[in-house]
Amino acid sequence: MQAMLTCHLHLQAMMAWASLMLLVHRPHQYLMLRCNFMDQAIDYIEITTRILMASWPCDENGVFLPPGTPPPPPVNRPADDWTPFRDRVEFETAELLYIDNQMSATKIDRLLNLWAATLAKHNNQPPFADHQDLYHTIDSSALGEVKWESFQVQYSGEKPDVNVPSWMDNSFDVWFRDPREVVHNMLANPTYSDEINYRLYCEYASSNDERQWKDFMSGDWAWDQADKISKDSDTVGAMFVPVILGSDKTTVSVGTGNNEYYPLYVSIGNVRNNVRRAHQDAVAIVGFLAIPKTKHQFAADPRILQMLKPGMTTPEVARFGDGHFRRVIYGLGPYIADYEEQVLLACIVRGWCPRCLAHHHDLDHEALVHCREYTDALVEEGTLGELWDDYGIVGDLIPFTNDFPRADINQLIAPDILHQLIKGAFDHLVTWVEKYLEDTYTKCEAERCMDDIDQRIATVASFSGLQCFPEGRGFKQWTGDDLKALMKVYLPAIEGHVPADIMRAFRALLEFCYCVRHNIISQTTLLQIQDALARFHQYHGAFNQGCDADAPIVATFSLSQQHSLLHYPRLIQLFGTPNGLCSSITESKHIKAVKEPWWRSSRFNALGQMLRTNQWLDKLTAMCADFTSRGMMNGTVLSMVLEALQQKRVKAIPVLATELNIPHLSNHLHQFLFEQLHPDDPRDLSNIPELQFPSYQGRISVFNSASSRFYAPSDISGIGGMRTKYIRACSLWWNEAARYNCVFVNTNPDMEGMQGLDVARVLCFFSFTFRGTTFPCTVVHWFDTIGNSADEDTGMWVVRPGFTRNCSPNISIIHVDAIFHTSHLIPVWGTHFVSHDLKFHQSYDSFQFYYVNKYADHHAFEIAY
Repeated sequence: MQAMLTCHLHLQAMMAWASLMLLVHRPHQYLMLRCNFMDQAIDYIEITTRILMASWPCDENGVFLPPGTPPPPPVNRPADDWTPFRDRVEFETAELLYIDNQMSATKIDRLLNLWAATLAKHNNQPPFADHQDLYHTIDSSALGEVKWESFQVQYSGEKPDVNVPSWMDNSFDVWFRDPREVVHNMLANPTYSDEINYRLYCEYASSNDERQWKDFMSGDWAWDQADKISKDSDTVGAMFVPVILGSDKTTVSVGTGNNEYYPLYVSIGNVRNNVRRAHQDAVAIVGFLAIPKTKHQFAADPRILQMLKPGMTTPEVARFGDGHFRRVIYGLGPYIADYEEQVLLACIVRGWCPRCLAHHHDLDHEALVHCREYTDALVEEGTLGELWDDYGIVGDLIPFTNDFPRADINQLIAPDILHQLIKGAFDHLVTWVEKYLEDTYTKCEAERCMDDIDQRIATVASFSGLQCFPEGRGFKQWTGDDLKALMKVYLPAIEGHVPADIMRAFRALLEFCYCVRHNIISQTTLLQIQDALARFHQYHGAFNQGCDADAPIVATFSLSQQHSLLHYPRLIQLFGTPNGLCSSITESKHIKAVKEPWWRSSRFNALGQMLRTNQWLDKLTAMCADFTSRGMMNGTVLSMVLEALQQKRVKAIPVLATELNIPHLSNHLHQFLFEQLHPDDPRDLSNIPELQFPSYQGRISVFNSASSRFYAPSDISGIGGMRTKYIRACSLWWNEAARYNCVFVNTNPDMEGMQGLDVARVLCFFSFTFRGTTFPCTVVHWFDTIGNSADEDTGMWVVRPGFTRNCSPNISIIHVDAIFHTSHLIPVWGTHFVSHDLKFHQSYDSFQFYYVNKYADHHAFEIAY
């Protein structure tokens, strides 16, 4: 009773304090919130955080505005003001030459010279005189301009007595841009002003009130930071802006000069994951270091971020893309990096975990979390040797985050799907399969098994967005994209060559990978992730079963990448879904920020040219956003619209029936018409006399493909999460062979997953008009689903081509609206070896049973369960 009374008094005190802050800073909302306090028993921390981190609009001086006050009107500029360009043609020409085509200066001069020659007789001139005129025009814009600055770094540690490496004596230039200005540009970008979370939030499913995590601001870490910030009354009504950092060494060429660069990127946690994944200038480069060919590296230097430090304790005013001003307060957020980079950032010994205290010889089990206070205490008491050997801490190095408030690098290491799951755990398992075969069979038999696995992968049918492997998995160097593609087809390919427990280990890891890639992760999904991880740990020991104990196939399962899987459930709760904090985001940014600018340079003193290229790209992008927000980029400069590249053929039903080898196609069409005209008729079509079916003998328009546009934010998609896939149905694809894709057909909307779907192969798309109504439809060959559940080893459903009682293919005509999504099938090879004469385009015609590939993409994974 005493505890309850104390808690109640504490709650009353906090409510009174929060009310006082509101009364001082925003009296017009005091009465409304006071009533809410009296009517609801809300957690006091959540109450005060909602008030103090409420992101209230203010004027440019930081004075809060009454609710509903519109933003200040934008600067009145004429609709035809294309400054610094004269008109839209000039701007789009600059955009085409410098961004889209990346044309060299010599070729720009040649093109403009040819252009001028065609206009001379009209006494007119092209948009630019030469490349220098183009560059000067771009550079004259102030939009998006954040100037590059530099400082020097030099090695200050111990040096060997003899043969001192040159890099230990040399100094190196670090180029950087003011991250504060870069962040301000992101906040003010109107392109994604509707895709920013201005406040922290907790999200619950409407169906069952279950907690779920999505974007970064839905995670617990942002709430914890806001609780700390809100202790300062000066932060009332401010908006919390987490600054997300990322770095990764990248190589631009092989064998020439200083070809390695070390870029530092910045983003903000307020932009939603779909924006960060689609870039949309929500990921920007702020630092650059040229690295010579040595083994040294530099971690993030705190000097680059010093301009943000005052705003981490004292709110400052910034303008946003919606036109409003708001008071913002910064904080260092998660750091995106691969493991090698994490070791440098956390100042730990390679092989140890940067997030927890697990010993590097026993990483397969959970341990207490690492923290700055723990490290500081150890450094104060232990020797450098003890710190290194017993705790994996490099005691003479200090993490850069120690210079900033509320920052602990051990708690800021972000999950990394690319290097931890794809290039890490999955790549390990693929390697272990090869070792298992070599240990289990003779050299000749093992090579025969590996060749068969390669042949199985090579014969997998084509699918939209699926990479083909004409030579199997025999690459010399695997990229992340290669491994992502291999994940989609590898599990069925090893069936019959490895024990069931190894397949189940693969299944568990794949299900873990696909679950953590969900765009929204609920508490139920977290349980599925933990279950998959438990099954992975249960089955991965199968690689060493039956082998020599003194020479195991897998020397140790205590690997840093696989250990990181243990942290994913908690990291999801802290930071939201991991697909918004993956190093694939920064690696793909390398192309635009590092690789392409390097290739556009003269290779001599390339860094300065690369910096200038990045600055001009930012200016053009900022101008495009400005012109778009003012409604100046509607439509197109061209007078003609390109038609879709799609063949259209006009035929009659008998001709199509002969082409598809379906003699009774006209009967199927008449049955289709009856279903469309009488959707409520409960009778089975086989019980209806043919004379009651409507007849159609007119012309039809036949199409080789159809596009399906759907919401799939877990896959690579646009800023709105929309994705387009093409379904092919043509007799000759790329002049090689026929291509008839498979689809999911919605046959029972009341059931979930595969219980409500059937699989069919599309043989033709066509449309026709009957009684004034146009019917777009498709001819399909149905597949029969085997059993009432998915296969235990692979987790995938099994289907087989459907046939009627007279052993003819089960053919129907359905409306295109019945197609739910594209589907991909992989043969059930079992223990049979695959003929090397079999081609991928023959896959759907050569086997009796097929797996419904739920790993084809993340959308299929969410469907085919």
